[in-house]
Amino acid sequence: MILNSFNLQGKVALITGCDTGLGQGMAIGLAQAGCDIVGVNIVEPKETIEKVTALGRRFLSLTADMSNIAGHAALVEKAVAEFGHVDILVNNAGIIRREDAIDFSEKNWDDVMNLNIKSVFFMSQTVARQFIKQGKGGKIINIASMLSFQGGIRVPSYTASKSAVMGVTRLLANEWAKHGINVNAIAPGYMATNNTQQLRADEERSKEILDRIPAGRWGLPQDLMGPAVFLASSASDYINGYTIAVDGGWLAR
Repeated sequence: MILNSFNLQGKVALITGCDTGLGQGMAIGLAQAGCDIVGVNIVEPKETIEKVTALGRRFLSLTADMSNIAGHAALVEKAVAEFGHVDILVNNAGIIRREDAIDFSEKNWDDVMNLNIKSVFFMSQTVARQFIKQGKGGKIINIASMLSFQGGIRVPSYTASKSAVMGVTRLLANEWAKHGINVNAIAPGYMATNNTQQLRADEERSKEILDRIPAGRWGLPQDLMGPAVFLASSASDYINGYTIAVDGGWLAR
């Protein structure tokens, strides 16, 4: 039966940045589908832990700054020591800095690029090595953005990093498909999260955004549950290198 293809019972998903927002939504969705969760955050994700364990799933909480590439291998080692294997990676951790391009600082450039794309590549590399060692393939889900497709305003490093996420997703899919590793991305639209708080607080800008979204609303963390489960499951085994927009129709306008 086709629904069995979405069953993730016995799988282990490592998710970065799952204390709130979209990461929390995806963690809960994957747990509902059967996954145990390894959450990597800079703070203890107490609410996410409670919601996942309430589903009867296990949650291993690891604290790390993902922009510190040297620590990636230890994170995977701890996950494998706890659960015996890792099957899914969700590269969700990311930041945004807003400033006019004419004044944009080197620090704001480097901070965003280091977390949003450099860490995504090297964490994917680390987990892919584990997948290959296990010999059963695996699923990598990167989090792109509407600004993987568009330029945006006042977010040059974010736009650059998210455009790079879509490109690197394709590159890794090309190289690793032979190992049974699927690498895809989700591009969330305008979501009601901490990253968009400033936009939502600006009534004029918020109205401009909502007027363009055919669905007529900001996206919610639960809107990413289905796409995340799909890309993590065997139902998506023949999808590789693709970025799925979850945007309420924004790109269709």
